[in-house]
Amino acid sequence: MFGTCVGWMGVVGSPDGLRRVILPQEFKEAVIDQLEGWASPAEGRRSAVFGDLPQRLSRYLEGEQVDFHDKLDLVGTTRFQQSVWRITRIIPYGETKSYAWVARQLDSPKAARAVGQALGKNPLPIVIPCHRVIGSDGGLVGFGGGAELKEYLLGLEASQ
Repeated sequence: MFGTCVGWMGVVGSPDGLRRVILPQEFKEAVIDQLEGWASPAEGRRSAVFGDLPQRLSRYLEGEQVDFHDKLDLVGTTRFQQSVWRITRIIPYGETKSYAWVARQLDSPKAARAVGQALGKNPLPIVIPCHRVIGSDGGLVGFGGGAELKEYLLGLEASQ
């Protein structure tokens, strides 16, 4: 758990990579509640899994363009979800794409709703930048951190 300019965050990893990113919360206790059940205490302390990830997340939230090429542990997720997240990870910083665009990249042009469902289960927001996926009409829909945080993140990236 670590503090950022917009709140407290947490990360969970395993020997196989990053498992979970907790979006900024106002109170430490909210992060602790969300971290429960994701890792044993031993796993949660393995800083080698995270490297400088907490610092990079903090810098990102301050408006710096940061790369998140971390190794991911996506155990327990479906192939479809992993495919959606892989496509989402290639959306460049400062750009947005629609759910329909992601579906077309998967050669499933009618799967925009399924793409939205997969992004709704993204355990690694910011690292897998699901905030960069918007409605076809430009609407800021479907982000686990809420529309206000999605708008904030997109605003950070647009200002660069």
